[in-house]
Amino acid sequence: MNTSFEYCDFENPMHLTALVDLLNHYMTDPMGEAPPLNKIQQLRLVDGLANHPAALVLFVLYDGEIVGLTTCFIIFSTFNVKPYLYIHDLIVYANFRNKGLGKALMEKLIEISIERDYCKITLEVREDNFQAQGLYYRLGFEECTPSMLFWTKKL
Repeated sequence: MNTSFEYCDFENPMHLTALVDLLNHYMTDPMGEAPPLNKIQQLRLVDGLANHPAALVLFVLYDGEIVGLTTCFIIFSTFNVKPYLYIHDLIVYANFRNKGLGKALMEKLIEISIERDYCKITLEVREDNFQAQGLYYRLGFEECTPSMLFWTKKL
């Protein structure tokens, strides 16, 4: 397997197309349960991520082809007085799954976080996404103690 990584270059049209395609693929997946982004939303997504001061978008390439990505945000821990990485999305095209690409992406994020001296990495995972939970567990992630609930208020 020839795996490599590239940070999203928001000036590169191929990267922007891949970003939107992968997010739409993720959103329409049974785990995403959402309709694809319309053209206006796509433009807002690209502009929002490109201009977000704490965004990190990393692609995974398989034999030179972009086949997955992760969108992350650098946050600050007041308890640890250090930044940390929050993984918001982890996407691999369905036809490239089970090739170790999600694992490779996660390992790269761990490496980046260690290099940058972050204090932790956090993520959220659906209760019914057992495949992702298995991957995260094998990489050393676990439910936090005490257990936390992820709450939301849609506006």
